[in-house]
Amino acid sequence: MPDKKQQLVLSVIDFLNQSIEDGTIKQDDREGLEVAIQCIGEAFGVDPSDHKQRAQLSIKPATLQTIFEVFLKTRDKVSSAATATTTTTPSRPSADAKAKAETHKATGNKHMNTKDYLAAIDAYTNAISLDPTNPVYYSNRAAAYSSKGDHSAAVIDSEKAIEADPSFVKGYSRLGHAHYTLGNYRAAADAYKKGLDLDPTNANLKSGLESARERIVDEDDTPPPLLPEDQVRSPSPPSASARGAGAGGVPSMAGLADMMRNMGGPGAGGPGAGGMPDFASMMNNPMFMQMAQQLMANGGMERLMSNPAMANMMNRVQSGGNLPSMDELMSDPTLHDLAGQFGTGAGAGGASRR
Repeated sequence: MPDKKQQLVLSVIDFLNQSIEDGTIKQDDREGLEVAIQCIGEAFGVDPSDHKQRAQLSIKPATLQTIFEVFLKTRDKVSSAATATTTTTPSRPSADAKAKAETHKATGNKHMNTKDYLAAIDAYTNAISLDPTNPVYYSNRAAAYSSKGDHSAAVIDSEKAIEADPSFVKGYSRLGHAHYTLGNYRAAADAYKKGLDLDPTNANLKSGLESARERIVDEDDTPPPLLPEDQVRSPSPPSASARGAGAGGVPSMAGLADMMRNMGGPGAGGPGAGGMPDFASMMNNPMFMQMAQQLMANGGMERLMSNPAMANMMNRVQSGGNLPSMDELMSDPTLHDLAGQFGTGAGAGGASRR
């Protein structure tokens, strides 16, 4: 049996030789092509001058070019037939097919009532196979998929329902619900909005659209405050020691000192000893955190770090000394003046609510 590759090579060599003889190839290119023909033949063990081998490998009366032309014509016919098949409008189901489809739908509804979602999906699939033009079957199957937690499949079936009937409002509701459950809030809002364009009074679509829009966070939204809003304002009326604070709720100098003393830790520097406060308690105190935010915003931190007393305190700590007590800090006139300026000016920089 002849080698098919050698048959193809001999056909190629014959085609190239014919192209040289009939003038298809320019005179300047002949020598290069002849060398190429010799190399191709040697590579595949084909000698076109060997009459015995040629008799075994020849495909005459066909030639490489005629075979290629047959292939092109066949391909074009197949392509045309496929195009005609895909563009032809599917035939409407018969009355008998519609009746059987409705029976399958009813069966699916019964399975939904008993929460047998897999059986319901099978029943709706049978209905679709009989009548693929009915959007209700896709919508019901989408509901079954959603009920079993397969919301991606519900998205596909909801889109098929809308494709079958773009005016089918339930399809947009199903689609919005599936996207919302998947966390695709923009897609959900878009589906609900399209449904409302068709049925502006639909309460379910209105509620769904509102919920989806509340979940959408735009890139240009104002970021939330560093503290929850219920902590930005003082959680309780200021004590007598904190009165005299600015409108933003920042305590006066005396109130600040009392507040920090009351937050002293259990060690030697605890309350009554005039020591430094417990920093964990400070971080959990809303009033202190509000003050720290305003200190950063008003440039107070830069002024604080440039204060000589603060530099001395840091050197003292680095040298192995203890932190200064609250009384020592409050007795420093520069720190006292800085805190006093900060307290009296805090009212203008208080946190605002949107």
